[in-house]
Amino acid sequence: MFEIAKYLSKGVGELLFPSTCLVCGNILPKEVNHLCSHCITSSFEKANLENKQVSSDAMLPEGVYLQHALWNFDKGGYLQELLHALKYQRLKGLGIEMGKVLGKDVLENSFLSLDNQTILVPVPLHPKKRRMRGYNQARFIAKGVSEVTGIRICDQEDVLRIKNTSSQTGFTLAKRRKNIDQAFLVRNKEIFQQAECILVDDVFTTGATTFELAKSLIESGAKKTMIITVAQA
Repeated sequence: MFEIAKYLSKGVGELLFPSTCLVCGNILPKEVNHLCSHCITSSFEKANLENKQVSSDAMLPEGVYLQHALWNFDKGGYLQELLHALKYQRLKGLGIEMGKVLGKDVLENSFLSLDNQTILVPVPLHPKKRRMRGYNQARFIAKGVSEVTGIRICDQEDVLRIKNTSSQTGFTLAKRRKNIDQAFLVRNKEIFQQAECILVDDVFTTGATTFELAKSLIESGAKKTMIITVAQA
């Protein structure tokens, strides 16, 4: 009886307060909670239309094989607002939805390298920062990517962020690299032996953070690394 009442209550709630797109405000289908298909395809600028090996103007260091972003960052625009909401308002479902779109997009890139040892590595947060936010947004983006691609995600404790770095906004590239140096610890090195690691994050800026994580994984036995993000600035 309770389950029926809960189901009916949910149905009434959806009629009275249906989910709407966070960008355009249109009512969403029942299986969608945050972004409509029109806004996904039309509201943001694709970062890698030609599916190149590098979607930004970054120079990839040794061991990083691919850098692919879904959309170009729009300072002051809808995408910035969405990423801010994902990071600070605990919209986990939004992270999963964005991850699904990212997963479908990167599968179209012929430079993507997959085998039975490919593993998704969400860029970890320092435990103090994770406790403050309540979760790591990169992990939920990775969950969406995993749902689309079938690639497994490493456990949260396999790779740790051991250096609680300050915000890198406004830093030069050299200062960013110094700030993030030795920031990661690979604890479970066995699962990364000869693995192809796909690093997942929300935004790619200069690459300082993901390049440092890639270096740690390569030093721990990974065969190659790739970087995929929702946005690039």
